[in-house]
Amino acid sequence: MAYFNQFIPFLKFLYPSYLVWNIKNKENKIYLTFDDGPVPTVTAAVLEILKQYQIKATFFCVGENVVKYPEEFKSILADGHSVGNHTYNHLRGWDTGDTIYAKNIAQCDEAMQAHHVATKLFRPPYGKASRKQLHAVSKSHKVIMWNVLSGDFDANQSPEKCFKEAISHTSSGSIVIFHDSYKAEKNLLFALPQYIDWCLKQGFQFDKL
Repeated sequence: MAYFNQFIPFLKFLYPSYLVWNIKNKENKIYLTFDDGPVPTVTAAVLEILKQYQIKATFFCVGENVVKYPEEFKSILADGHSVGNHTYNHLRGWDTGDTIYAKNIAQCDEAMQAHHVATKLFRPPYGKASRKQLHAVSKSHKVIMWNVLSGDFDANQSPEKCFKEAISHTSSGSIVIFHDSYKAEKNLLFALPQYIDWCLKQGFQFDKL
């Protein structure tokens, strides 16, 4: 996934300027985010790691997972983390009609509203959505992208590589992606605590979006 991080400046050029890729700040803050959950065991393991370090993060949740695993979603909220919309069915916007995409986002919002949560954050799955789709969702949500991709979801990437990939691109204001998913579990649970340790030693602070 190194190639993806290297091409983020090019992607920024392609996408609308209102997308959020990083957040400049004077406090040396960075922003941990987790995509594709919640799911049993993996999300709980992530929450335990964050609790050990007293860190707050942001979870971009897939709506159908919120419905399937309500206790995991409640645990995220109970621990004081923020949540964002990641569509209901983890749709790739480039392959989905605009009306279906918009309805899928709304369905995810409804799944969270059942837990009395009204998020204003959205991240397109795979980072792939059309300008028209992004324009539509930006009327109700802040579109959050990233500038550090750990690549933990990639089975061909070693846990050590995920860690090195994350630290090599992290700077003040970075929005960092890991995944609380079964596919990412092995890489995630190795790389995440090492990444947090490294960041704290570099003087970074963590915050939620």
